[in-house]
Amino acid sequence: MEERLQKFLAAAGIASRRKAEEFIRAGRVRVNGQTITEMGYKVDPEKDTVLFDGKLIKRKEEFVYLLQNKPPLVVTTVKDPQRRVKVTDLLTGVTERVYPVGRLDYETEGLLLLTNDGELSYRLTHPRYKIPKTYLAKVRGDMSQEALLKLQNGVLLEDGLTQPAQVKIIKKGEGYTSLTIKIREGRNRQMRRMCEAVGHPVLRLRRIAFGPLELGSLSLGHYRYLNQEEIIALKKACRLI
Repeated sequence: MEERLQKFLAAAGIASRRKAEEFIRAGRVRVNGQTITEMGYKVDPEKDTVLFDGKLIKRKEEFVYLLQNKPPLVVTTVKDPQRRVKVTDLLTGVTERVYPVGRLDYETEGLLLLTNDGELSYRLTHPRYKIPKTYLAKVRGDMSQEALLKLQNGVLLEDGLTQPAQVKIIKKGEGYTSLTIKIREGRNRQMRRMCEAVGHPVLRLRRIAFGPLELGSLSLGHYRYLNQEEIIALKKACRLI
């Protein structure tokens, strides 16, 4: 059965589907001796010979799903020219090549999913599927009802108005407010920019849920494998099953 080349590469564990599209455009993929640069090209995994950077690629059927509690000051990438600590450096004992699903910025901590299931990763991060992400934020100042309503209804940022968010204040202390925020977007540093825009810069930010997954009591810097129920719940959320 034929499938799009970028989907095949993602299923083989080469990279996420979006990254695979970049590899194809760059001319790094050959099918049956021919360099392919078009996005709509289809391959038959049973018949066609696919090479990536000259190496034979075969579909990877064994997928790995990991949930990590990312610490702050760790980069969400598999390569870093600045040689900072990467999220994959913390996966001691994991022999499979996995990739982070989406990103958490350098200062942000919390729930991060890593997998070699390219199709699932693609759907979890695509705006079409609107997978919710929940954060626990500690922000500077005593947040007013007006600022809270702005976060809930949408904040105008330089890249447009944010979608409505579910926001709840859970605690106020001396000089700070703690709140939970659930969004269905994935803009760069969105949480920090939203809070900054309403006059309450983030002091600490932690993601505590991603779709049906919850961080729970997993220790900072540690990871665990998802159980079968969690994997099924993720796939249902992405309409894969």
